[in-house]
Amino acid sequence: MNEHTVRAFEEELKTLDSKIAQMGGLAEQCLARAIDSLERRDPALAEATIRQDEMIDRLERELEEAAVSIIARRQPMALDLRQIITVIRVASDLERIGDLAKNIAKRALAIAGEQRPKTLMIGLRHIGNTALEQLKNVLDAYSQRDADKALKVWLNDEPIDTLYNSLFRELLTYMMEDPRNIGLCAHLLFGAKNIERIGDHATNIAEMVYFMVHGSSIVEQRPKSDTTNFAMPDAPAS
Repeated sequence: MNEHTVRAFEEELKTLDSKIAQMGGLAEQCLARAIDSLERRDPALAEATIRQDEMIDRLERELEEAAVSIIARRQPMALDLRQIITVIRVASDLERIGDLAKNIAKRALAIAGEQRPKTLMIGLRHIGNTALEQLKNVLDAYSQRDADKALKVWLNDEPIDTLYNSLFRELLTYMMEDPRNIGLCAHLLFGAKNIERIGDHATNIAEMVYFMVHGSSIVEQRPKSDTTNFAMPDAPAS
């Protein structure tokens, strides 16, 4: 490629990174707002969070179209090709995170008028903050091309599982002690599971960052300790 073409190609790659940063920032904000809306019983914030997910969906479509166009026109190789593949995969995970945050906000709407034990909300806040930190760290790893930081995120998924397992048991206890708590606790349980799944998507992104930098996959087995066997769809329908 001549110098002009090289510069144009580099600008296109920078544009992809810029859109990933924008999408990641929106995903972080969406998750934080969803957790806040659930904790505060704030329907207005929940509705705003649900609407914000549409922006994440739009960015994913734009990124995918741009990435496919670059592959078709530039026929990139090696690191450039790995970056573009990573962009497509990371955008997909961020879109899923947006969906899961939207689902948390929907739980907030469903229980907006309910009184909740403060201890339950402390546990939910704790797992939410941990997932937010994982998401922030993995997005930093992407922007910095830092495979070591990505690997650290990948290895730190287990604490989220541990927190989820603990909250799961606590919620079950409340439901067994008083059947009137079943509806409320079921919504909180689904909200917590959505947060736990967001942690999984953060580790997916970490794997792709590691692949982008090194050209190889992480060979270790992902640490995982969700023992609840509580199955649910990855991104429930709107």
